[in-house]
Amino acid sequence: MKISYSWLCRYFKGQATPEQIAETLTATGLEVENLEKTETIPGGLNGVVVAKVLTCEKHPDADKLHLTTIDVGAEAPLNVVCGAPNVRAGLKVLCAQVGTKLTMGNQTVTIKRSKIRGAVSEGMLCAEDELGIGTSHAGIMELPAEAPVGQSAKDYFGLTDDYQFEIGLTPNRIDAASHYGVARDLAAGLLQRGVEAKLELPSVDSFSIDNQNTPISITVDAQQACTRYAGLTISNITVKPSPEWLQNSLRAIGLTPINNVVDVTNFVLHEIGQPLHAFDLAKIDGQHVVVRTMPSNTPFVTLDGQERKLHADDLMICNANSPMCIAGVFGGLESGISENTTSIFLESACFNPVYVRKTARRHALSTDASFRFERGVDPNITIWALKRAALLIKEVAGGQISSDITDIYPTPVERASVNFSPERASNLIGINIDTQTIERIFSSLEIDIESRNSDGTWTLRVPTYRVDVTREADVVEEILRIFGYNNVPMPAKLNSVLSPSPRPDSFKVQNVIANYLTSNRFNEIMCNSLTKEAYYTNLSSHPADTAVHVMNPLSSDLNVMRQTLLFGGLESIQRNISHRNANLKLYEFGNCYSLHNNTPANDKPLSRYHESLRLGIWLTGQTNEEHWGTPQTEQNFFHLKGYVNAIIQRMGVSIEHLTCTEAQPDLFAYGMNYTLPNGQIIAQLGLVNPERTAAIGIKTDVFYAELEWMPLLKALGNNTIKFNELPKYPAVRRDLALLLDKKVTYEQIKALAFSTERNLLKQVNLFDVYQGKNLPDGKKSLAVSFILQDERKTLVDAQIERTMQRLVETFARELGAQLR
Repeated sequence: MKISYSWLCRYFKGQATPEQIAETLTATGLEVENLEKTETIPGGLNGVVVAKVLTCEKHPDADKLHLTTIDVGAEAPLNVVCGAPNVRAGLKVLCAQVGTKLTMGNQTVTIKRSKIRGAVSEGMLCAEDELGIGTSHAGIMELPAEAPVGQSAKDYFGLTDDYQFEIGLTPNRIDAASHYGVARDLAAGLLQRGVEAKLELPSVDSFSIDNQNTPISITVDAQQACTRYAGLTISNITVKPSPEWLQNSLRAIGLTPINNVVDVTNFVLHEIGQPLHAFDLAKIDGQHVVVRTMPSNTPFVTLDGQERKLHADDLMICNANSPMCIAGVFGGLESGISENTTSIFLESACFNPVYVRKTARRHALSTDASFRFERGVDPNITIWALKRAALLIKEVAGGQISSDITDIYPTPVERASVNFSPERASNLIGINIDTQTIERIFSSLEIDIESRNSDGTWTLRVPTYRVDVTREADVVEEILRIFGYNNVPMPAKLNSVLSPSPRPDSFKVQNVIANYLTSNRFNEIMCNSLTKEAYYTNLSSHPADTAVHVMNPLSSDLNVMRQTLLFGGLESIQRNISHRNANLKLYEFGNCYSLHNNTPANDKPLSRYHESLRLGIWLTGQTNEEHWGTPQTEQNFFHLKGYVNAIIQRMGVSIEHLTCTEAQPDLFAYGMNYTLPNGQIIAQLGLVNPERTAAIGIKTDVFYAELEWMPLLKALGNNTIKFNELPKYPAVRRDLALLLDKKVTYEQIKALAFSTERNLLKQVNLFDVYQGKNLPDGKKSLAVSFILQDERKTLVDAQIERTMQRLVETFARELGAQLR
C-alpha cells in the first residue's frame, strides 16, 4: 500500500521527518518496506527558469525556425534557436538551460549546446508536454507578464518534493488502509515517544442540502449482504479534469487521474478508507436504486468493456430495470461518469465481506474497493465519507446537493466491549506498564474506558473500525505495539516452559528426511490444505462425512480441508504432465484434517477435530530421463518401497518389527500398510487406484506412500541403540521355492517362520515371485531365503535340516504350501 508524505501531513500535525515516520510506523506494526523520494513532475524542472524573449528574428536558412536572445537572469543573454510558431519578442517563457534533463514520455533528454542550421543554440524554450505539466504541443508556454525573470520553474509553480511510503499491510489491519488510518497510528506512536503530535480529521460541518430537485428512492432487498447503504444526488455539475492539487495527490500514490468526480471518490477512499461510487443519475431508470442479486448467468458489462455472466450470489446495485454495478467490486459501463454527465447519484455503503470476496474471486477482479470491503470497512464512517465527497465534488465540479441523504442501516454495529485487566496485561507483556501510559495509549487509539470495575478490571469500548480487536489479548497487543516492542527489556535469565525431556526436534528431523529424498532426485511440493469435497465421495478410508468443511469457501474446489496428501500431489502431477514433465519424484510434508463425528459433544468442541502431520511420496514415469547410455525403467512399487523402508529405518524403526497388511482398495489398486505392534498404521504405500488418477486426468501409473510423521518421530525418541559383540560363528542361508495359493501373502510366511523357529532364525527375505505358465490355476511361486545362526556354536547340517523340515511342515499345514 502506497502512502504519500505530503498527503499524510494533512491529518497529522507534528514535527517528524520521513525517516522518523518510517521508523515509527514500522515499530507500531505498519512495516515500511520502502521509502522513496518522488517528484510531481519527473526531474522536478531542475534547470528550467522563467525567461524573457529579448529579440526574435527569422532563421536565414530555415523558414520555421527563429533566432532569439533570451534573458534568464544571468549576466549575459542566451542565444536560442526556437521553432515554436508563437515565439516573439517581449514574451515571458520557460527556458531549459544547458545540462537540464527533461523527461518526455519514457525518454530523458539532456539539453546540450548545439548548432542548428549553423546557428548556436544554448537552451530550449519549452512547451507544456516537454516539461511534463500538460499535454499541449501547439507552441511554447506563455507566462504572465509579471512572471519574475530568473526564478526557477520549480519555485514559480510551487512544486515540492514528496516521499512515498510502501507499507506492507497485514490482512488484519484494514483500519490502516488509508492516509488517516496511518496518521492515527503515527500520532499514537510519536506521542508514546514524547513527540508532540495531533490528529485532525477534516470537518464536514459545512455540509447542507441545497434543494430537493432530484430525489431518489433506495431499496435494499439483500440485507444480509448489505450492512448499510446511503446515498444522495448532486445536480448541475461539470465533469472536467481535476485541479492540480487533486491530480497530484492521486499521482503521489501511483493512481491516474480520470475526471473530477471519479477522482474525488478515489481521494476519499484513500483518505479515510471508505469506498464510494458515483452513478450518472440520467442512467438510473425510474430514479430508483435497488440493492439485490440477479438471476444466474445475467449478462453485465463492466467498466473495462468486458461482458460477465453474473452468479446468483453476486450482489448488484440496480436501477428499476437492470444492474448498474457489482457491489463493492466494479462499476458498470452504462452507468459510469462521462463528460456529458450533469447529475450524479453518490453511493456510500458497507457490504458483507464474504459476498464481496466471493464475487471478486469469481470474476477475477481485484480493486481498491474490493480490497477494503473484503477485509471489513467501518460501517459508522459511511455518512462522514458521503458528506466529505459531496463537499469536494461541489468544490471541484460545482453543482448543488439536490436530495436528502437516504441512509438504510437496519442493525447498527456497536462498538465491541472487552473486559481488560491491567494486571493480566503486565503478565502477558512481561513488564509493568503504569496505568497512565495505558490510558494515554487507549486515548490515542480511540479505545474508550467505559468503566473501572471493583475487581480491578476495566470495561473497554473498541472502535468499530478495529474489526480485529475483540479479545483482551488483542487489546494487550495494541498496548504493546504502541508502547514499543523494543522497550520491553530482555530478562537476564530466560525461564523456558519447554519440557526438559530430550525429544527430537521435528523440524530438524524433517530436514534430514527431506535432504535424503532431495539427494535421491525428489522435488518437494507444497499443496493447498483446502481441497474439493468431491475427492472423498465413495471413499471408505477417508469418507466425505469426516471431512472438515469450510464455512465460507471461496469455491466448491476449496470447500473442505484435506484428509490425505494424495490428491494435492495428483493435481501437481497432472499439471506437470500437461507441461510435458512426466518423470516425477515428489514429496510433501503437510497436515491433514478430519472430523470425528462419533466423539460426544462436550465443553471442548475442538476435541472432535483431528490434525496430523504426514509425509507424502509420489513416483510416476521413468526412473531417469532418456539417455543413450542409460536404459529407461518404469517406476514401480518396489522403488517406492525401497524409499519408504529407508525412511522408516532412518527413523529408528526396524522393518522386521512391523506388520504388513493389505492397503485400502479404494485408494490403491494394490499395496501394503506398515503397522506398529500397537496396531497403529504408520505407512501406506502402493499403486494409486486408476479410477482416482483418471478422475484427475492422469493416464499413467502413480505410486504413492503416506507416512504418519508423529508416530515415527516418537519412535525415534524412544529408539535406544545397543551394541553387541560381533557373532563368532557363521550364518547359514537356505532357500525354499513354495507353491502357494495366490491369496497367501509373504507376511504370513514370515510370521509363521519366526513363530516356528525363535532361536536360530535371524532373517527372512522374499527374493522372487512367479505367476504364469506351468503353474496350476490360482497358484503362485514364492522364493524365500532363511538366514540361520547360532551365537554359541557352529551349526551342523543335521541341525539345519531339522529346522528347515519344521518350517516346511508348518508351511504345508498352515498355508497348504508345496515345495517346487
